[in-house]
Amino acid sequence: MHDLVIRDGRIVDGTGAPARAGDVAITDGVITDVGDDVGAGRREIDADGRVVAPGFVDTHTHYDGQVMWDPDLAPSSWHGTTTVVMGNCGVGFAPTRSAERDFLIRTMEGVEEIPGSALSVGMSWDWESFPEYLDAVDRQARAIDVVAQVAHSALRCYVMGEERALDDEATSADVEAMARLTREALEAGALGFSTSRTMLHRVKNGPVIPGTHCAPDELVGIAVALRDAGHGVFQMVSDSMGREPDFAWMKEIARTSGAPLVMSLVRRNDDPDGYRDTLASFQRAKDEEGLDIRAGVGWRPPGVLMGLQATLNPLMTHPSYREVRDLPFDERLRRLRDPEMRARILGEEMATRDGFAGRVFRHFSNIFPLGDPPNYEPSANDSVAARARAAGVTPEAFIYDLMVADDGTAFLYYPLQGYGDYTLDPVHEMMAHPRSVASLSDGGAHVGTVADASFCTYMLTHWVRDRHEGARFSLEEAIRLQTSETASLYGLHDRGVVAPGKKADLNIIDVDGLHLHGPYMAYDLPGDNKRLLQKADGYAATIVRGEVVAEDGEMTGAHPGGLVRGPRR
Repeated sequence: MHDLVIRDGRIVDGTGAPARAGDVAITDGVITDVGDDVGAGRREIDADGRVVAPGFVDTHTHYDGQVMWDPDLAPSSWHGTTTVVMGNCGVGFAPTRSAERDFLIRTMEGVEEIPGSALSVGMSWDWESFPEYLDAVDRQARAIDVVAQVAHSALRCYVMGEERALDDEATSADVEAMARLTREALEAGALGFSTSRTMLHRVKNGPVIPGTHCAPDELVGIAVALRDAGHGVFQMVSDSMGREPDFAWMKEIARTSGAPLVMSLVRRNDDPDGYRDTLASFQRAKDEEGLDIRAGVGWRPPGVLMGLQATLNPLMTHPSYREVRDLPFDERLRRLRDPEMRARILGEEMATRDGFAGRVFRHFSNIFPLGDPPNYEPSANDSVAARARAAGVTPEAFIYDLMVADDGTAFLYYPLQGYGDYTLDPVHEMMAHPRSVASLSDGGAHVGTVADASFCTYMLTHWVRDRHEGARFSLEEAIRLQTSETASLYGLHDRGVVAPGKKADLNIIDVDGLHLHGPYMAYDLPGDNKRLLQKADGYAATIVRGEVVAEDGEMTGAHPGGLVRGPRR
């Protein structure tokens, strides 16, 4: 008698093999049988021909703070994700001393737009060392599994102090200390190390984060810890996008550590073909030297959402808007609906046309109404510029009226990089490349501007089912990319495949009925702070260690998940 049997499923096992009909039996949190006649279960679920697939493994999230107060790790768990990897981009909260906590909070807030007040209220701070942080994470109830990585900014601050960490080169003693603490963390259960080398990542109202300009020798020295521990992933983000002068020392890190190196890759507007050169270099490094260097790629380009409830909206630099921006939302919306206020704002010039505001808020050919269901591959005719022309109004007036309609809940979508030709074909090219890995959902981060934790649902709706023009992925390949491949990258060989002996992390999915809803703003972070959330229909059940943690879009309250310490065989 099994604990749970899933009957009559369409099994997509995560390996890329063709789907097949069958049952799945589970006992003690492990898959015990897959086939036509697996015997009876104490509980049985009729899959009724729906897809039975492994739970998704998301390699790029920022739940480092949220993990302390949210047992569900929403919204990732709403989209079939059963394992999340946090500690990316060089930002995190351990190791740390009490005097450094505020700095680490400001660093996370500046880089990942997680409200500092939520982090201050929500975290227990009952740790100093990284092993103690892992123990604190381990004590929390959890619906899904969590993987932790050591963040360079926190590590450098702990070893060198806040002031030196920002500006000074590390001494050999500093590097040895960082390597020793990284190895200590890996031996306690961390599964990676991350760093940032982009000018975009800044402490809130301050400089670029610690480690941004460090000498490559510092990173190579830390890579020794991965070699000595015998496991781990070296994760990084860089403005160079993996090209010189970075590529030479990236290879040295991969040689020294013997571990995978994953660098976030996007198609840049100022170098639209550069991603091809990067991927070709990564392939040559693999073919000629056996180095495992990969590109972390998202299922759509990085983009921001703008609206009255969001952090950004195109009215925010107009002088008259500043009169109402701090009002309670309902009162602000009422004032903006006043024809006199509308005329005043539309009659004004932006207070600044410089920097991000000037580049984004007036780039009307690259701003799109998102809609519900959301359209993340809009055409040129969907842009604000085109729709305003068709309506015979200015783009500013079109945006204004859109934002005050629907109770002020509408969002505008602005792809930040790689969408100048209005197609996701380059994303498909990157995702399909053998040196790429699914990444960049940023679950838990950018809570007022980004809602990309839905990537796993988007791969099944848009890339498998709904895209009518351009390349697509088969169901089997799309699921492989988000299960066995992402799991094996982090040495989690106990999951990501529907097979006997594997961990019983599974999804039962009505692919035809999958529906990705539009994002909405919730005010449920600690301190009543806001965050963007996004739901989906079509997940009949999500199962972790043989327990149903979500059913028909609702969390069940079961908490079989936990902290994953070290690789799994």
